Order: sequence, then structure tokens, then C-alpha cells
Amino acid sequence: MNLSNTALGIELGSTRIKAVLIDENHVPVASGSFEWENQYDGGIWTYPMSLVQEGLQACFADLAMSVREKFGVPLTTVGALGVSAMMHGYLPFDQDDRQLVSFRTWRNTITGEAAEKLTKLFGFNIPQRWSIAHYYQAILNREAHVPAVAFLTTLAGYIHWKLTGEKVMGIGEASGMFPIDSTALDYDQGMIDKFREQTGIDLRSILPRVLPAGASGGTLTEAGARFLDPTGTLLPGIPVAPCEGDAGTGMVATNAVRPRTGNVSAGTSDFAMIVTEHPLAVHREIDMVTTPDGDPVAMVHCNNCTSDINAWVSLLQEFAGLIGADVDRGELFTRLFNKALEGDPDCGGLMSFNYFSGEGVTGLNEGRPIFARTPDASFTLANFMRTHLLSALATLKIGLDILTGTEHVAIDRLTGHGGFFKTPGVGQRLLSAAVGAPVTVLETAGEGGPYGMALLAAYMLQKTEGESLEDYLDNRVFADAKSVSLTADPADIEGFSAFLERYRKAMPLEMLAPEVL
Repeated sequence: MNLSNTALGIELGSTRIKAVLIDENHVPVASGSFEWENQYDGGIWTYPMSLVQEGLQACFADLAMSVREKFGVPLTTVGALGVSAMMHGYLPFDQDDRQLVSFRTWRNTITGEAAEKLTKLFGFNIPQRWSIAHYYQAILNREAHVPAVAFLTTLAGYIHWKLTGEKVMGIGEASGMFPIDSTALDYDQGMIDKFREQTGIDLRSILPRVLPAGASGGTLTEAGARFLDPTGTLLPGIPVAPCEGDAGTGMVATNAVRPRTGNVSAGTSDFAMIVTEHPLAVHREIDMVTTPDGDPVAMVHCNNCTSDINAWVSLLQEFAGLIGADVDRGELFTRLFNKALEGDPDCGGLMSFNYFSGEGVTGLNEGRPIFARTPDASFTLANFMRTHLLSALATLKIGLDILTGTEHVAIDRLTGHGGFFKTPGVGQRLLSAAVGAPVTVLETAGEGGPYGMALLAAYMLQKTEGESLEDYLDNRVFADAKSVSLTADPADIEGFSAFLERYRKAMPLEMLAPEVL
């Protein structure tokens, strides 16, 4: 195997760090992973930076072992690499590169005042999880560290900096820090000026430099190689693509970077990304970000998706063990997801809210998972599982209705990826029921974001002059890709609509829950 023809993508997701190595034909040939969880510390959702490095090294070691087992060679180099991570959040550093406060992740809903004021100032929706909202909230709170902030970045930007020494990031990731001008392919200068007038701070002095897909993000330094691989096997000098966010890598992994295409990523959080053809009005439920090459994208982001499902599956797995029926967790997920398809289309009167944390689309700063039913509901295992699967998509559907209904955004193709779609046909069919349109899942969808990051690294390495990311993906990567498209039955569509109507009516229950639980 010629390692110099490969490309490596590493993504730090909410519950797993995963690496995917692809060959010159863009086929995944090896992978590695590391499981982790966020921590709720002092009212902040966070990950310690020590765990970030530990997880990266464990993930890379797992990948290296896979390469050695499959090909009999040590993983000394790759043709190009790139890193992606959960978008947004807050990682400030001082002029001596010292971290000033613990990492504040996208999951925090503690910046409501800042998000509201910035949205009014810019005439552009600024969600609570965006980096600029966290920074401005720290300013409003008069936090002691604020005067020392010399560099502000995201988790992906931090790792890219550690690997290359470069304070840069891909434009899609940057669009979750601060609004982007898609014509200039840079931060919106008018909004930069408004922020300076408001605060006296020039954001260009502290934000990472913006790079489009295909540009060089630097090379792996000796220190960067040791940061990733402390054994000394990995050699420095590898070209590194601009880091990207999980939203951008999801678009690439599903070939959804052209206008009128979109994708839904569904895991711990879920979000829909639709590449738009025209400007949109300001909606607090809709984020405007960009593709990795800078085109505007309407994003419906929901903080909560599969966490509640995972918790119930763990409970059922514990019960199975209690009666001596130990079952593989992956097999249990598959069986329970398939069981959901046997349920009533409207879930038979059962109701669930999957809110582990606050939810911007529905205006909640805190969340509490709730399961409820009427006395006469059809309380079966099939309906129970279907309820939790539809609940995982309900908030996303509320946001998508604004795009397709109010803003008349056209969607020619919608592709799903992430853990929610791992069981063939189930999540895909239920998403189709939610949106009332066909949903496609690619054969490579299970690889998700790290595969998309590997493709961006390959694009940087292999593109010809003038070859756009869209053309590269269409002609070189996905021309012969295997995929499955499904359209929900009319009964499923009507059932989801009925469930969502009850969901909206029951929302006061979830709004009250943080006060009493």
C-alpha cells in the first residue's frame, strides 16, 4: 500500500472521536475510534483539553493498528490529512497561548442576552452556541479573562493549530464563529465594523484566518506529529487541509454542496443543511452558515437527538442482562429500531421530549427528558420506540417547515447520515415521513464526518486548477456511489403530522419541566 496516496480525516464528535483513511479512489480502507462524553462542570458543558489530546492519540493508535493489521506496514505518513470537530463553542487564549477558561461547547445555552443583542446589531441571526455569542456574553458578564483574550478559536481550530502551528480554519467552520460574506469568502466586514464600534474590539486581531476548501492549511510540524502520535512513528511534513466543522464535513460526505441539495446529520444532535439559491429573512430558528467552499447554507440545528434513545436502550439492555439474555448493544439497537416500524404511524397516543439540554428552535434554555402517555394510549414496545424516534426528529421538522414553507427554499435531494441512519431503512423512512420527500443514504454514510474530512484533504491534494469542490465530488467521488433512496408511505407521513401536532400542544409540559425537575 502506498501511504502517500491516502488521505486521513479525523473528527471529534459528541460521543466519539473517529479517524477514516481513504485510498486514491476515495474508498475507506482503515479506521480508528475513541469513545468519550462531555462533562457538566460548574454549569458548563465541556471537554477537558487533556481528554482531547488523550482521545486523539488513542484514536490515531487504533487507526495505526488497523493499518498494520490490514496492510502490514506502520502508519508513518499519509498524502494529506485534516481534522474536524463539533462546530461553535468558545476557546480563548492569551498572548502567551495559555487557555483562559474551560472549553464551552456548542451544547451550552448560556448566551441568550448576547445572541439577542448581536442579532439586532447585525440584522443577522446569531445563535447562542456561536463563538461570537459566547465571547460577547463574556464581555457583558464582565468576566475577568476577557481583557486577556488574544486568540479565539473552536475545538477544530485548536487542534489544527496544535498540528500545524497555523491559526487558520476552513470557511464552513469559521461561519459558526462569525457571519461570513460569501462573495469575499471572509468574515463579513460590515459586521466586524459594527462590533468594533460597539465594543472597541477589532475581531480580526483575535479570530482565525479564513480559508476555502482546497487551500493549504499548512503542514504537520514535528510537535504536531507528536501531539497526534507520541510513539514517533508518524513523520512531520504532511500537507494539512483547513479544518472544518462537522456540518461542513457532513455536507461533503453526502455530496450536498450544490444549491438545492441538503443533508440531515443525526446523532447526539441533529441538523439539516440546505444550500440556498436566494437570501433569507432573519429567523431565530435558522442559522446561516456556508459550505466548505463558501456558498450560503440554511442550517436547522437541534441540540438534542439520540441521547434519550441511547439512554432507553441502555435501560433495556440492563433488563435483558437481568433475565440472562445478554445481547450485543449494536444488535439491540437494530432490533429496537426495526420494531419501531411496527408501531402505529402516530405512535398510538404516546409522547416524548428528548431534551437533555436547551433547544434554540423551540426557545428553551434548559431541557428535561420526558416520556408521557394518556391512560388509553396503546402502550406497546413498538409504539414506545417509534415515539422516541419521532421525538428525535420533531424539533428538526419544526425548523424545516420555516425553510420550505415560509422561505420557499427548494430541495432537490436530501441525504441522511449519522448514527440515526445506521439501521437500514428505519431512520431514513421516518425522516422521509417528517419531510414528506425522498431521503437518500449513501453506502459510505456510516463513515460520516471523518470521511467528509478525508475527502476535503484529498481534494486539496488532487484537485486540478479551476476544479470546484462540487465538480470534484460529482465526477471523481460519487459518480458510481451506491445509495438507497426511500419515500415514506402516505400513512407514515400523516402519522408524523398527527404526532407533531400533539407534540406542539404538549410543549408547555417540557417548558415547565426545568422549573419542577
